[in-house]
Amino acid sequence: MVPGGQSRLNLAAIPEPLWRELARQQLLLPLLRQAVASQAVAGVELSGEERTQAIQHWTNQHNIRSAEQLQAHLQNQVITEADATWQAELPARISRHCQQHFFHRAENRFLARKNQLDQVIYSLLRVEDGALARELYLRIAEGEADFAELAATYAKGPERATRGVVGPVPLLQAHPALAELLRTSKPGQLRPPLQIEQWWLVVRMENLRSASFDDEMQQRMAKELFDEWVEDEVRKLLAEHAVVSNSPAIPS
Repeated sequence: MVPGGQSRLNLAAIPEPLWRELARQQLLLPLLRQAVASQAVAGVELSGEERTQAIQHWTNQHNIRSAEQLQAHLQNQVITEADATWQAELPARISRHCQQHFFHRAENRFLARKNQLDQVIYSLLRVEDGALARELYLRIAEGEADFAELAATYAKGPERATRGVVGPVPLLQAHPALAELLRTSKPGQLRPPLQIEQWWLVVRMENLRSASFDDEMQQRMAKELFDEWVEDEVRKLLAEHAVVSNSPAIPS
């Protein structure tokens, strides 16, 4: 049984030729994920206000402003009005399901991932010449030149287009050596040139945005847990299908 009391998806209902074609077109896994998620939240009850908000958001997303536009959309998508209502309500159902089944594990998830969730803004200037990197560092440190101007002139990476500014980005998105340098830096601190592979980096820490466990983060962590559960269910379904497909036929 899945959380919420819904039964497992019956893959026997998908004919084998269709199964193979869906897999070939890379549509099978998205279909299974959507089906598993939909089954899990089928019994979720929404309030009248939640349903109204969900439908309003859905119509806005699809730029539907009239009954005629709605009918045209239904025809183009080959769905019924009930199907459209389900699509509109699905995100709200998933959100409520996450609250009911995963909120109690969200904080532990956050604490385990906090280092990945912290975001940083920093100034970066990378060049291939170590001597040039040292010269640029000293010019910035001694106030002879502006970091942004030097980055726009000398930087060899994509930060040249942003005058050296990078972020906000997750701290761990950076190279491990750079991430560690940023983690140990204070806002406004200019660091001496750091060599990473063929590059020499001049870095100044601008701001660290430490992730906090607020309501939005709790919902995000719960959704991550739900998504992991869906992936686990999909793996089980695929394993079961493989066993059935490889089983010898029963003689008639």
